[in-house]
Amino acid sequence: MSTQDITAEQFNDTINDNEIVLVDFWASWCGPCRAFAPTFAASSDKHPEIIHAKVDTEAEQALAAAADIRSIPTLMAFKKGKLVFNQAGALPPAALEDLVQKIKEFDIDAAIAAQDEAQQA
Repeated sequence: MSTQDITAEQFNDTINDNEIVLVDFWASWCGPCRAFAPTFAASSDKHPEIIHAKVDTEAEQALAAAADIRSIPTLMAFKKGKLVFNQAGALPPAALEDLVQKIKEFDIDAAIAAQDEAQQA
């Protein structure tokens, strides 16, 4: 599956209606963003079960502000609607692949349960 551009209107449904979503916040004028694009696209081809979404920060300035994007590219990862990764900077292919594997293995349900227990204590 290829990457897909998403807008502010699609953002919440995209992250909430899919198991794992990677979101690349980018801009056309950003050199590191353009350099990261083929790595992100290759990951989407290798992992079609994961949504690889792109947000153009120039076209979606309100969404970028709401996501507190201060530097681009910024990569966010969501699992079952929960933010599990948020980092600025372009990742090399091996690091992106490692991140994808860690997100797949991460037990978000156990993490949520542990967080709920800690808040009740």
